[in-house]
This record gives sequence, C-alpha cells and structure tokens, in this order.
Amino acid sequence: MTHLEQLMKGLDGICDCAIINDTVNRRYFTGMKSSDGYLVVFKDAAYLIIDFRYIEKARQTAKGCEVILQDKKYSQINELIVKHNASVAAVDTQTCTVDQFSAFKNALKADVTDSNALSKLIRDIRCVKSQDEIDNMISAQRIAEKGLEHILDIVRPGMTEREVRLELDNYMLRNGAEELSFDTIALSGSNTSLPHGVPSDKKIQAGEFVLLDFGAVVNGYHSDMTRTFCIGEPSEKMRRVYDIVLKAQLAALDAVKAGMTGKALDSVARDIITAEGFGKNFGHSLGHGVGMEIHEMPYASPNTDDILPENSVVTVEPGIYLEGEFGVRIEDFVVVKKDGCENMTKAEKKLIIV
Repeated sequence: MTHLEQLMKGLDGICDCAIINDTVNRRYFTGMKSSDGYLVVFKDAAYLIIDFRYIEKARQTAKGCEVILQDKKYSQINELIVKHNASVAAVDTQTCTVDQFSAFKNALKADVTDSNALSKLIRDIRCVKSQDEIDNMISAQRIAEKGLEHILDIVRPGMTEREVRLELDNYMLRNGAEELSFDTIALSGSNTSLPHGVPSDKKIQAGEFVLLDFGAVVNGYHSDMTRTFCIGEPSEKMRRVYDIVLKAQLAALDAVKAGMTGKALDSVARDIITAEGFGKNFGHSLGHGVGMEIHEMPYASPNTDDILPENSVVTVEPGIYLEGEFGVRIEDFVVVKKDGCENMTKAEKKLIIV
C-alpha cells in the first residue's frame, strides 16, 4: 500500500476530505517536489492542484493522483468537494497557518476543521519507513561519510571553521547530494561546547577538538551524523569525556528496539553520563526522527512517552558540553527493529587524531 493509499484509508472517521498544502507532505504523498500546490484527498480519489510552473513536471512525476492545472484554486477545490459529496474537510494543524485555515474556512463548501486527528495520521504514516525510504537515507549517509573522509584528509591547524564547513558542503553537493540536510555545524576548540554553534572565522589549533554535525539529502530524504575528532594529541580530560560519550552512545545503540519509549531510550545514555558526573552537561534530547525532514517523529527525549515503532528511524546522539572548554557529541542514526536496530552510520567512532 502506498503512502497516499494509507492516507486515503485512514480518513475514515476523521473527515471526508483532507487538504494538504505543506511542501514536504505534498512531496511525501505524491513524489512531486514544488514550492506551491494543493493535494486534495478523498477516501476514493486524490487530486494535485498545481500551477503552470510545475504542471508539466507534475504530470510526469506525481503518483496516485489526478493532476489539475491550478486556475481558481478555491473554486476547483469546491468542485471536487461537490463531486465527492464531502461535508467535512480537514487541514493539517501542524503545517497550516491561521491565515490559510481562515481562507479555507471562508471559501470552501464544507465544514473545514483543523483536525489534530489528521495531523496524527500523517505523522504516524510518515514515522514508519519503507525500504525505499531507508535506501535513500543510506545513500545520503554514504555521501556524508565520504565528505567526512575528505575533511579528515585536508583539515589542518590554521583552517577556519567556515573553511571546513565550505569544504564539506561543497564535497557533498559535488558528489550526489540533492541539497544539505541543514546548515552544517563545524566547530573547534572551546566553540565545541556550543551544541548548535555557528561556524566562525576562528582558526583551528593543535590540541583542539573539531565537531562536525552534517548531512546530505537524496530524493528528499536526509541523513544526519556528528563526529568529534582531535587535531593533534588531546588532553587526558578530553579523552575521558570522549570515552564517556562513546560508552553512552554504544549502550543506547545496544538498547534500541521497537516498542520501547523514547524516554526509556534517552535514559540509557543519560544515566551513564550522569553517573560519571556530567549529567548537567548533557542538556539536549538523545535523538529525533529523520526522514523527509531533519527533525520528525519519533523522539528519544526525557519528556516523551511515545513508542518507537518498528521501521521508524531515530538518531542516537549523546553529548557532553563543558562551557569555555570543549564539547563532544557522537551521532548515528538507526532503523528501529523488533529486536534491535540497523545502524545506517558506518563512519568510525573511536577517537580519531589527525
């Protein structure tokens, strides 16, 4: 069953018609990438209303739906509502703005509702990955790993954080990435204590950690990884902190399995770091889902009781951050399985000294 067929089947009990105007969700359900358009979904049919800029490509690309050239969008949606005798139309509360919702409510010949149930249905469908989705993420990850190898070959004292980021980004884009998963994080020295710091003109020095958090996109699907390595010999404290983070990550990877809560997975790594005296220095969640967005369901967080379903994808990224000194984060992303996980990340995790 396709993603769109799952959505159509799931509308029963929620609404007669779902209207999706979010860029990512449109692409997810139809395969068509565009900056605008409306996917109108009924229990027995689906329509992609899209403007002239994209109509030719949509006719070649969109799957499982009828493609309609956008003229007067509200009139066209109303025609479909009447055709399918729909009385309740729902929008995705997590992506539809208040202004868009108001416009739909005023223009459409149906009771328009901001349905949390529809939002949950969409997230539940997207949370469980097909093999094609997993294969795309693996392809993206291999590009990113080659990018890391490239950086390890050329990085040296005197390079700036921005120069490292530029080299890494250009390598991934030259070698098959559709785009970058997010703004690459490339930090060194005391800046590595900033979990989401912004690369600067700071020059890398011998004896410093370098932290890279980055990813590539293939066919709309993201990869995500973090590696921390050292330029020259690290101090004993740096080695100790690195070893603690690695121990926590390996324990969490060993614990992952379908049916556990995100809170339980988070606690596996967090308890180890806390026992070593660094609990207050691990201030973010252990992980998050990855797919057509870099952050999506499910989450591995102290604050969530959500269950990790089989074939969902989640990052495992513990860290320790010592303000003004240095930080360490090690991140893989995995496919959750019934009795464990498939780690899509193959990059080395032992402390690399360049």
